This record gives sequence, structure tokens and C-alpha cells, in this order.
Amino acid sequence: MKCPVCKTPELRPTMIEELLPAMGCEQCKGSLVGLLYYRHWAEHHKPAAQTGGPATIAELPPDTTGAVRCPKCERIMTKYRLTGTIANRLDVCSICDEAWLDGGEWQLLEQLQLSDKLPSVFSDAWQRKIRTENSERMRQEILRRDIGSEDAGKVETIRTWLRGHPAKSMILTYLYRD
Repeated sequence: MKCPVCKTPELRPTMIEELLPAMGCEQCKGSLVGLLYYRHWAEHHKPAAQTGGPATIAELPPDTTGAVRCPKCERIMTKYRLTGTIANRLDVCSICDEAWLDGGEWQLLEQLQLSDKLPSVFSDAWQRKIRTENSERMRQEILRRDIGSEDAGKVETIRTWLRGHPAKSMILTYLYRD
């Protein structure tokens, strides 16, 4: 099998973690991980203790932006976003049940505390949540741009207060009439 990114080097057997074999590219440091092997690893892996949320990422690994072909079947792999704020995406072949991790993406998954949550990342619910968060972030940025940060902060304070208020509908009706 050839590397889907470099195109020329043959993938070689490697270990991403203990009990997690993969086929790796020595040139770009990418890895093809069988999700069957991943599931076995996840069942036997003890996740690291959570320390107040994901760490801040100093430098993101490079991400393959174009389409990636599965090294096994040559079909285009599906891209899955990790978070709404990080551009890196994991490539998955639904036919072969293989994931391509660009060089450094396994370490990124570990920093984000997602290395033991890949099935969730590949779910429609996870991807939908990311899209919703991105939409909300864009709405907030537009509001800040249009009315300024200070006023946008006031609007967010009112919005938070209003969200749980029992008379929310009445208050909104009153405000709309103005």
C-alpha cells in the first residue's frame, strides 16, 4: 500500500500506542489505523485522568486539505472535523473501516482528550454539534463586528438571563413592539 498523501512511499507496519498497530509513512509520518484494531485498543486502554478540559494546543499538525484516497480500496475517504475551532480533520474509509491520521494528529487527539472517543467524532451527532457551535460563533462575531464588543457583551448577558426566564415570551413580545 502506498501513502495516500506522499503517493510514493510504501506504508510500513508501526505502533501508534501499545496494542494499537498501524501502517505508517516514514516520509510524512501519517498512519493508516484499522478501526477494528482501534476498538480493541480502546477496550483495553485506560484513559488518562482528565485535568480540567483539553489542553491548549501550541502548534497544530499539518492537515491534508484535499481529498484522500483509501490506500486499500482507492475510494475517497470521508473527512470528520475534530472540533469547531481546530481545522484538522480525520479521513475515514467507510468501506475498509480505516482511518488516515496525518503526521501529528494522534498527538493532537491525545491533547484534545479525544484519542479514546473516535467513534463519537465519526458520528453525525458530533459533526452536527460542531456545525451548530460554528454557526453560533459566527453569529457572535457578526454581532461584535456590527455593534462593537462592549454592546455585544451586554446583548449576551441579556440573552443568558432571558434564556431561562419564565416570562421570556412576554418580554420578547414587549421588546419587538418597540
